[in-house]
Formats: sequence, C-alpha cells, structure tokens
Amino acid sequence: MTQNNFGRRELLIASLTAGFAMAVQPIYAQVIKTETSGLIAGAVKIPVADGEIPAYRAMPAKGGNFPVVLVVQEIFGVHEYIQDVCRRFAKLGYMAIAPQMFARYGDVSKLNNIQEIISKVVSKVPDTQVLSDLDATVVWADNSGKADVDKLGITGFCWGGRIVWLYAAHSPQLKAGVAWYGRLEESRTILQPQYPVDIAPLIKAPVLGLYGGEDTSIPISDVEKMRAALKQTKTATQIKVYPNQPHGFHADYRSSYNEEAAKDGWLLLQNWFKKYGAI
Repeated sequence: MTQNNFGRRELLIASLTAGFAMAVQPIYAQVIKTETSGLIAGAVKIPVADGEIPAYRAMPAKGGNFPVVLVVQEIFGVHEYIQDVCRRFAKLGYMAIAPQMFARYGDVSKLNNIQEIISKVVSKVPDTQVLSDLDATVVWADNSGKADVDKLGITGFCWGGRIVWLYAAHSPQLKAGVAWYGRLEESRTILQPQYPVDIAPLIKAPVLGLYGGEDTSIPISDVEKMRAALKQTKTATQIKVYPNQPHGFHADYRSSYNEEAAKDGWLLLQNWFKKYGAI
C-alpha cells in the first residue's frame, strides 16, 4: 500500500516535526543536543496496514546487526526531544526508531495547548492501531538489513509510557521495556479500552516503570495499585518512584526536568536492557 490511502490529510502531516512542539514553548536552556556525528539519523517511512507513517530513525553510521529500541512519543509527537532520545540510543549502539503514532489524525506540533492536542488528536487514536504500527516498525527494522530484532527493547514517555506497558503485554518478541511516567489508570473508552492495571497479568516482557512522587497526574495510589496487579505476573517487573519529582522529569526542554533523576533513570534503563537481552 502507499501513503495515498490516507487521503488528503496525509499530505499535510507527512513530515516529522522540525524543532519542538508549539504547546511546550518556551524551551528551557538545559535542553540536551546530541550530535549526529558518527550516526545515520533522520526521517524514514514505515509501511503499515493502511499506508505509510513517518518515523525518526537513528543508528551508528558503521556496522550492523544493531539491537533495536522503539521510542514511543509523548502527546507532543515525534518532536526534537524524542528525536534526540533516538540519537542518544544510537550513540549506545542501537537502531532507535520513533514512529509518528498520530500521523493519521493531525500534526500535534502545531497545536497550542495540551487540552486541544488531547481532544483533537490523542483521543482519536486506537490502541489497536498503535500496537499494530509498532509491530510494523519492528518488521521495517528487520527488513532494513541493519538490525537484530531478537534484541528488541521499547521505551516511552508520558503517553508513550502507557504504551510501553501495553506493548509488553502484546508482543511476544519484546525483550524489555522501560516506561517513563505512563498513565496506569484512567477512564476507559472504546478506542482505549484498557490501562496497564488491567493488563498487568498478561505482561510477557520485563518492564521497569519510572515515576515521580510529586506527579499530580499519576497519584501514588495508582502506582501502588499497579504494583499489586503486577504480583499476578511471573514476568520480572519493577517500579521506581523518585520521591520529590514531578511528571516529565526526564524532559530536558521543560521546567519539570531534573538532571539527577533523569540521569539515574537513563542508567537504570541501560542496565535493564542489558539484563534482559535488549542489547
């Protein structure tokens, strides 16, 4: 299939975001910029069930047989922060791919506030489509001739953090996942019928959850409910709570960023992937 199956709207959203999403302005001075020296990095197209979606891919310029990590976006799309996370993984020897999960529904980078992003785009994205697109991304990586999809990891932030938990219950191929402050409990809809607390017993791959103790959108009671639900699975899982941190403590372009917690979580991620075969 071709991207024309999406119709006219696909023409408006075919490319990735340049820079940061409008809804996250202003950008703070501590933002991390990972250079592309020694890397191949940029936009690619991922064939999916109904056409193609854009994605950002980064990997070492030399060599091959790279372990693969799926990087799942926040609600702000695959903007500069997510692209930089892919480059950070590439510097570690991964092929990192961030598919634009909202491509069919609109360009969230041009919307001014979170409420508008949720109502106009995020609420319309079916979980089944997201999981299918991630599967398609793995197939694309395998077909590239540069990847070792037997070493498959996934990480995601905020909206993407929830998806990490869901994908760990969905994919038998996944080796490990790290979920950064993904929603664990929320009102269900037809398009988003389950949350991590619902699928905890079905998780197939080890997942590390990283959460902030001062996150006003994810209360500690939800974290404790998830911990209780995870006792029903035999898969290795762990949740770490950073006591004084808010939501988005890894997001270096925002005021919520905390360098100490972000670096600690990034190191834990690397160790988690190594321990469970995602590198």
